[in-house]
Amino acid sequence: MTKNIVILISGGGSNMAAIVNAAASNDWAQRFGARVAAVISNKEEAQGLAFARERGIATAVVKHRDFASREDFDAALAAAIDSHRPALVVLAGFMRILTPGFVAHYAGRLLNIHPSLLPHFPGLNTHQRAIDAGHSVAGATVHEVTAELDHGPILARAEVPLLPGDTAQSLAARVLAQEHVIYPQAIETFLAGRKAD
Repeated sequence: MTKNIVILISGGGSNMAAIVNAAASNDWAQRFGARVAAVISNKEEAQGLAFARERGIATAVVKHRDFASREDFDAALAAAIDSHRPALVVLAGFMRILTPGFVAHYAGRLLNIHPSLLPHFPGLNTHQRAIDAGHSVAGATVHEVTAELDHGPILARAEVPLLPGDTAQSLAARVLAQEHVIYPQAIETFLAGRKAD
C-alpha cells in the first residue's frame, strides 16, 4: 500500500519543493512505497501551490480566515488531509499553531522543521534571537510535533555558524539551505523505519 505524504505550506514552499525533488531523485516510490500525494495551504496565494500543480501533485486551500475558531479550521484541514489517507503529514512553513486535538489525530506521523537548534528559541524571530543572545551557532531542527509548540522528539539537526556581521536575513538564508538538506533526509529516515503499514 502506498504511503501518502501530505505537505502543509503557507508561502513559497521551498522546503516542500526540496522534499518533492528528493522524493523523485531518491526514488521514494520504489524504496519506501511513498509519494507526495498532496500539498495543502491555508493561503490561496501561496506560491508553492503552483510548484506542486506543475508536478501533478494534488493541491487544496483551506483558508483559516473562513472559520470562526481554530478548532473549526483544524477540523476542516484534517478532513482535507484525511481525504488523501496520509501515512505522514509534513509541516513545511505552515504558519499556524495547531490545536491539541489536531496534533493528537496525527500523533506519530506529524513532522515539522524549526529554524533553530531546539530547545533554543522556539516560536518566532529565531535568527535575531540567536544573534542577540551571542550564540556562536544557530541551525535547524526536524522534530515530531507534539501539543507543546516546537517540542517533540528530534529527528535531525543541522548547525550553522554565526558569522561576524550576520543579520537575521543572512543567517536565515544559510539556515534555510541546510533545512533543504536535512528535512528530506529526516523524512527518508522516518519512512525507512515504517516500511510495514
